[in-house]
Amino acid sequence: MVADSDSNIAWHRVQLKKNRAELKALETARFTMGEIASSKRNGQTQKAIAELKRKIVQSERSIADHDKRTRRPLTTDLQSLSNGSWSHWDAYTSQRKAGPRSPGRG
Repeated sequence: MVADSDSNIAWHRVQLKKNRAELKALETARFTMGEIASSKRNGQTQKAIAELKRKIVQSERSIADHDKRTRRPLTTDLQSLSNGSWSHWDAYTSQRKAGPRSPGRG
């Protein structure tokens, strides 16, 4: 994994890994041990799973937003590289005005 210069993004990456592992453990335990439909614990497990999924989505959005702003395209064929506008791929996009994006970029 690439080291992040932004400590907030590094924190989100760690939280994402931790929350995915915890979610997997909860869901695995739920299916291997089984749950009684009316049990009090069932509601707590569902709340914990919902909270973990919410945290995972939040971290994924933060990381994706950061990656869109800072990463260069990974494509190497000449046609793909020549079709795109490289002005959208500089690391200082937050200092520029947001302009119209070229189609196919996302």
